[in-house]
Amino acid sequence: MRVSRPVVHPVEVPPPAAAAGAVAVEVGGAPAAHVENAQPRGVRMKDPPGAPGTPGGLGLRLSQAFFAATALAVMASTDDFPSVSAFCYLVVAVILQCLWSLSLAIVDIYALLVKRSLRHPQAVCIFTIGDGITGTLTLGAACASAGITVLIGNDLNICANNHCASFETATAMAFISWFALAPSCVLNFWSMASS
Repeated sequence: MRVSRPVVHPVEVPPPAAAAGAVAVEVGGAPAAHVENAQPRGVRMKDPPGAPGTPGGLGLRLSQAFFAATALAVMASTDDFPSVSAFCYLVVAVILQCLWSLSLAIVDIYALLVKRSLRHPQAVCIFTIGDGITGTLTLGAACASAGITVLIGNDLNICANNHCASFETATAMAFISWFALAPSCVLNFWSMASS
């Protein structure tokens, strides 16, 4: 069996004098050498908006904590949520989400105050794993609570005996908290993969 192989033709590199930003330097009477005005090796690009240690990242963390705390407050305002395990799961998940988001918001505030980047590989790995765990728990709890809310409201028609509006509001806040968490998780995973 004969397989054709692609032909690769070398491409000539333009001479250094033609490169943009090149400066001719004469060294001790010798012919001019060309020096590039490029960034030194190891210099990283700016952090993308929403990454840890940026104002966008702080905003995402604060919105995650706000919506998780709102879901917790609305669910805790009802007296019959402990009777349904999905609602108890939602309360535990949003407590964990709120604590995680607030702790990373404090880290973001510190990084912004001292003007430090949070792109250290171990830190980004911890942020990514933590966001993945809390995001999975929050999404699972919100989906379970949405299922129970639909069961109570539409299938069993017993909303008169329960706090359906509060359950729906808490579930919606948990979903919004997860939607605020998703960009953080994706950006952290992207930063981890690119380092």
